[in-house]
Amino acid sequence: MMRIVALSDLHGETAGLSTMSAEVAAADVVLLAGDITQFGQARAAAQVVSAVRRHNQLVLAVPGNCDRPEVEAYLADEGISLDVRNVVIDGVAFAGVGGSLPCPGRTPNEITEAQFAEYLAQAVEGLDQSRPLILLVHQPPFGTVADLAASGRHVGSEEMRSFIVERRPLACFAGHIHEARGKDRIGETAVLNPGSLRAGGYAYAEVDVQTGTLLDAGVSVVR
Repeated sequence: MMRIVALSDLHGETAGLSTMSAEVAAADVVLLAGDITQFGQARAAAQVVSAVRRHNQLVLAVPGNCDRPEVEAYLADEGISLDVRNVVIDGVAFAGVGGSLPCPGRTPNEITEAQFAEYLAQAVEGLDQSRPLILLVHQPPFGTVADLAASGRHVGSEEMRSFIVERRPLACFAGHIHEARGKDRIGETAVLNPGSLRAGGYAYAEVDVQTGTLLDAGVSVVR
C-alpha cells in the first residue's frame, strides 16, 4: 500500500507542520499543492521544502499563483517539480500543473483555461493510460466542494474538470481556495482540498499498488 499526504497553501509558514509531523512522516509520498511561499522566490521555497523534508524526504510539488517563477525553477532543480511533468513511483503515476486562473488581485502565476488544457495534456504525455494516476494541481476543478468560494460561487477550472472526466485519475489533490477544504468526487475520481496549512488541514489517499485501486481518501484537520 502507498499512503499519500498532501498539504497546500503554506504561504511560507511551516509552524503547522509540528502538529502533523506524525502524519507527514508516515506517508510514502508528500505532495505540496502550491502557494508554497507568499510571493517568495527560491530561498523562501527552499525554507519550506526543507521544513517538510525534516519529516519526510519524498516530496513532490507544484507552484501556486502566489509563487514567483523562481519557485518553479527551484522545484525543478531539486527534482521535485510536477509542474507540467510526471513521475512514476512504485507503479503509480503522479502528474501535475501549477498556477491558477486569473484572480481578482494580480498574482505572479496565473494562466488561462486554454493553457490549463495544454499543460494537462503535456503533463501526462507518454504515460500509459492503464497506469493508476494521481493528479496534483493548485487550481481545483470546477463544480465540487473543493472550488466553492466564500461568495458561494464555484471558481474552479472547467478544463481541469474535463481532463478528470476523460483521464479518470484515482485522486486529484488541489488547493487555492482556503475555505473550500473538503472531499468530493468527479465520476470515479476523489477530489481533495486540504485547505491552508495554517488551519491544520491535510488530505490523504491510500493506493493499493498491486491492483492500482484507491483504498481510501479524505481530508482531516490536526489542531
